[in-house]
Amino acid sequence: MTLPYAEPLVRLEPQPRVIPEPPRVGEPGGDPCGLCGWLSGLDDARNAEDKPLWYDDDWALCRATGVTIPGVVWLTSRAHHDSFADLPDALARSYGPMVARVERAILALGGIARVHVYRWGDGSAHFHVWFYPRPLGMLEAKREMLAVWADVLPEAPKEVVADAEAKIAASLAADS
Repeated sequence: MTLPYAEPLVRLEPQPRVIPEPPRVGEPGGDPCGLCGWLSGLDDARNAEDKPLWYDDDWALCRATGVTIPGVVWLTSRAHHDSFADLPDALARSYGPMVARVERAILALGGIARVHVYRWGDGSAHFHVWFYPRPLGMLEAKREMLAVWADVLPEAPKEVVADAEAKIAASLAADS
């Protein structure tokens, strides 16, 4: 595990606590959930860039922006739910098989050692998880360091990212 920074790093002190916390996007008092509007208008979208890579009645697999590692995608629920704690039982039961399908599709790109699945819930109150493929041999990015490395690497060529996205989408479509 290696940080993508040179020494010396200086530890910062935690900031004072902010209580109550400000509302997130999609929470009462926060900005409206943009995902809900976008996901409800999928049938009206005019081109592929306006649509997720793949979707069904429950889930949508979406492109990331500024991708540094081809194959980074995110999965969201079609309906507005905040976290695992409030997913309806049927949706929660379908989550594991859905994650396995996405992982298989990313691994099929080749040159991928592992697929990391991350859930950060501080930006939007609409359920979503991120998939980060760790390139084969990139040992400095093992464990929690993958997201840090992905944040500082140069952006990957758009055509390489688009090719990975097309392969992932085709794999999910074939697996439906």
